[in-house]
Amino acid sequence: MAAPEGVQRTYAPSSICYGCGPANPHGLRINSYKEGDELVAFFRPEPHHHAFPGMVNGGIIGTLLDCHGNWAAAVGLMEANDEPEPPCTVTASYGVRLLRPTPMDTDLKVTAKVTKIEGRKAWVEMALEADGTRCAEGDGLFVAVKEGHPAYHRWS
Repeated sequence: MAAPEGVQRTYAPSSICYGCGPANPHGLRINSYKEGDELVAFFRPEPHHHAFPGMVNGGIIGTLLDCHGNWAAAVGLMEANDEPEPPCTVTASYGVRLLRPTPMDTDLKVTAKVTKIEGRKAWVEMALEADGTRCAEGDGLFVAVKEGHPAYHRWS
């Protein structure tokens, strides 16, 4: 069964972001969708995502968590403020803990959940699993930007 159309394709189909932009043919093009109170995405690594034989590069893992967490924040802020579309959010800070090598030959499950919202800020916890085993986790602070910020219209 195919995943539902994700928030990136719904709200930002022309985005060129390397991690989540549907319009970037060379990017990761993650597809994040709501499942309960979390955002979920599945990602299948490709040969050029290697760190060493059979294992995913840590930078790719960081990008997956960052972009997925950013969208969780945007959707969380949209829902908290009862808006029809998510605000454009950017990463203020995030941290990644690589718990074990992440295998290449399986679908990776990426989850993110908003833990706190305060004004334009959203705090998010993220995780990445391979075959039910947590390989990486992280947390981040994401902020909705205002008009005049270079990223303000990046999703339109």
